[in-house]
Amino acid sequence: MEIYKDLNNPQSKEFEQLLNTQLSKIQIEEGKIINGKINKITEKFVFLFVEGLKSEPVLDINELKSIGLTDKIKLGETIPVLLEKIEDKNGDVIVSASKAQKIKGWDKLVKAYENKEPIMGKITSKCKGGCIVEHIETGSLMFLPGSQISDKPLKDISHLMNEPQKFALIKLDKIRGNACVSRREIISSFKKEDKIKIIEKYKVGDIIKGAEVKGYSTFGCFFNVNGELDVLVHLQEISYSRVNHPDEVFNIGEKHDLKVISVDKEKLQVGCSVKQLSPDPFEHIENYELNKLYKVKVVKIMDFGAFCELEPGLTTLLHSSELSWTKKNVSAKKLFKIGDEIDCVITEIDKTKRRVAISHRLAKANPFETFEKKFPVGTVVEGEVVNKNEYSLFLKVEDLEIDAFLHCNDLTYLDNGEEELTKYKKGDKIKVKVLEIKIPEQKIRVGLKQTQPDPFDWFKDKSVNQVITVKIMTTDNKGLTVRPEGCNMDFQIKKSLIAINSADARPSRFTGGERIDCAISEIDLTKRKVTLSIKLLEEIEKKEALEKYGSEGSGKNLPFSSLSEDLKKKKKTK
Repeated sequence: MEIYKDLNNPQSKEFEQLLNTQLSKIQIEEGKIINGKINKITEKFVFLFVEGLKSEPVLDINELKSIGLTDKIKLGETIPVLLEKIEDKNGDVIVSASKAQKIKGWDKLVKAYENKEPIMGKITSKCKGGCIVEHIETGSLMFLPGSQISDKPLKDISHLMNEPQKFALIKLDKIRGNACVSRREIISSFKKEDKIKIIEKYKVGDIIKGAEVKGYSTFGCFFNVNGELDVLVHLQEISYSRVNHPDEVFNIGEKHDLKVISVDKEKLQVGCSVKQLSPDPFEHIENYELNKLYKVKVVKIMDFGAFCELEPGLTTLLHSSELSWTKKNVSAKKLFKIGDEIDCVITEIDKTKRRVAISHRLAKANPFETFEKKFPVGTVVEGEVVNKNEYSLFLKVEDLEIDAFLHCNDLTYLDNGEEELTKYKKGDKIKVKVLEIKIPEQKIRVGLKQTQPDPFDWFKDKSVNQVITVKIMTTDNKGLTVRPEGCNMDFQIKKSLIAINSADARPSRFTGGERIDCAISEIDLTKRKVTLSIKLLEEIEKKEALEKYGSEGSGKNLPFSSLSEDLKKKKKTK
């Protein structure tokens, strides 16, 4: 092999020049994007020719199809690829078309972001929190947050799917390679120019006719003006009366006139007022009097009552507790509808709080007062059972819209009240006696047993220690159940009151049906309480015997009374 040591001859210089020229054209370096020309296509692979590489790079056809380069799979077509490795451990060249596309796309996104230029993309799918947008030019995928889809809430975005449209790049993460876009910003930028022109039309003091209620917030109500502008009416500018929330006064879709009270051209906001269209009604509130009847108009119905107008601009709350005398927690929706004119009485006027309170029930007669006048305590009336629970009945008397309360203890004198209650059902008519009327508490109590003779009256002429005859009805371990002769009530003689001697105090001594005497040990007509005792009768009889026949050692006049003493003396003499 011949080695040329002299490189200064003309031939060597010419060869060096040609070699440098060729290498300057082809720059092969890992990590760079290069163009490869398709020179062979098989069923699964595409072979590229890249000048300067010792072997042909190979691409998977599926990779080209996944990035939308199906049309490029032709002989002679040029495809940009990322040169990952000039030579791997097997001596092959490793390239990637998808990575090249992503890098190229990312560079264009960075450039658009830095220049604040919009990009063209299309929404390809939905994801958690928003949508995925594909950059039309490069195929790069970007995130579109749900809040950035439009300037107003959209229930359905199907009409936006796969439609080419402009997006603004709002965030780029160069480290992670993530991009965030906004459609809302593009829409708002177009609207801003139009909104400036719209705002300039309005001046403080202008009257806007027929603005439509669009939505509420805790601080006010939003109105739409002619479909071109949204304005705010602050909570304090809704009414001269106190308003806790706009939905107390307005309904979505209603139309109202507004007065322009502020125009902010920098923030592009217009502030309006409803209450300033009418004079302050509290300036002549003295025209209204407490406890006087007035006609009011229902303008708003809520769960807790209804808002009514005494006059235009003067709104007051009719609370649900002031709707009816008899119905508790009644709903205003069941009684009224918007636009109804009803009678009410003014119960409060507070100038400091600018509040007027009214009552609808005070405009009607109090049914409890009517009942008291017609059926005072002690009157016997006929009532119909309209309701029932486990302890009481509720009766309707005539056509009055009130229910009288009848407790089971007031059903009968003789039997168990709860058992007696089971005999009655709705629709039954019974005569009862009015026992109590409490108008402030809205309570009427009646009794059935009070209309019948009281068997306890049998004891009116009886006294303590008096002896009576009773019949034993039943016996048990606790004592005896007895019924005095001539009385329809049963009483119990406790086991401890059966006999003086504890050994004789056994209920089992009696079988039932016997007639025995006993004494009244306690009687209280007010509390309807009587205690009977056989033991007391024995004590009374013993005392009477002692008083009549002397001491316990008496009996000297009886035969053989001294026999024991005589026998003792006879033994001593022997």
